[in-house]
Amino acid sequence: MNDEKRARKRSETTDEEYVIRVFDDPAEIDPATWDSLVAAQPSATPFVSMAYLRALHESASATGATGWAPHFLALERAGVLVAACPLYLKDHSYGEYVFDWAWADAYQRHGLDYYPKLLDAIPFTPVPGPRLLARTPEHRLLLLRAIEQLARSAQLSSAHLLFLDENDQAAAREAGWSLRSTVQFHWTNRAPEPYADFADFLASLQRDKRKKIQQERRRVADAGVTFAVATGEAIAKADWDFFYRCYTLTYRAHHSTPYLTRDFFARASATMSRHWLLFTAWRGGKRIATSLIAIDPERKTAFGRYWGAVEHVNCLHFDACYYQPLEWCIANGYRRFEGGAQGEHKMARGLLPVQTWSAHWLAHPQFARAIDDFIAREGAGVENYLDELNERRPFKAGAEPAG
Repeated sequence: MNDEKRARKRSETTDEEYVIRVFDDPAEIDPATWDSLVAAQPSATPFVSMAYLRALHESASATGATGWAPHFLALERAGVLVAACPLYLKDHSYGEYVFDWAWADAYQRHGLDYYPKLLDAIPFTPVPGPRLLARTPEHRLLLLRAIEQLARSAQLSSAHLLFLDENDQAAAREAGWSLRSTVQFHWTNRAPEPYADFADFLASLQRDKRKKIQQERRRVADAGVTFAVATGEAIAKADWDFFYRCYTLTYRAHHSTPYLTRDFFARASATMSRHWLLFTAWRGGKRIATSLIAIDPERKTAFGRYWGAVEHVNCLHFDACYYQPLEWCIANGYRRFEGGAQGEHKMARGLLPVQTWSAHWLAHPQFARAIDDFIAREGAGVENYLDELNERRPFKAGAEPAG
């Protein structure tokens, strides 16, 4: 713990004292208490769990040395944790998937420092969900005010919440933060009658989309590729080792450096094994590719995460990252599969566009107004883009999933 601030609020009936604490190590927060707050959020995901956040920190993937210095906020009353958020002090904008490089450039051109900034987000994880872990709107607002106070006292340029859920959007809007949207692509199972199998799902697609998927899967099968699937503790160390080799090759192919260490996956597999699903592609008795999916068995949601291959097979990426996971989701009664950031090509595979949201607070009044204007213009473009996407949805008339 490296800071402590007191915030007093008068309720209708009595005086209540809240204590805001800032932790530079998530291990200092009781995980059971934190996870009880997570469980109370309707949009909770495994990525907000303390096991995931601690794995990021303890594996040296998200630390001050990598530009993600933890400043976790905890709101306490009478010594009891009543709200919290995973807050970081950032000295860059890598690993966020909501791009503010132009804002940083504008600050620099005017002789001002944009970094460091405060960020409420899950490192390297563009999955929508709760960012203000609170049971009441009042406590969400107190967390936002505490973030503002922390930014002001440290003379920081800004604070940001990324991929926030509806409750957090409402709180940010009430607090006067600027809301910004972008687009992701998610698959939703049919409701009230889920798809019987993958063939049933294909039958709901337009003919050209259905034929393209069938052709792509046939190319992979004709190349002699088969898939093995493992979940939880059935994913062996050798599987994780091969996955990590593929993961690093993907970054190398894009001339980049992997965000996550091998130790992160070792810790995450040990502490939250039930949340991992691994597809491994084999050919000629050898592993040639993997696709890692995160799963939430309670909420029946899956999240596309990472992929990589040691040799090229035409269309293998589509099968490993979309068709195999969707087939598994249908067979296991899952309601949703989130395909990750960006990727308009996902629409042809049955993933539909959804808006995701971020919220931003800028300390400098003139820059705040300029960014509000930018967000308004950008938002109009996002709405037009969504309209264009929705005009070419891949499902047959009357076959659109209602879930």
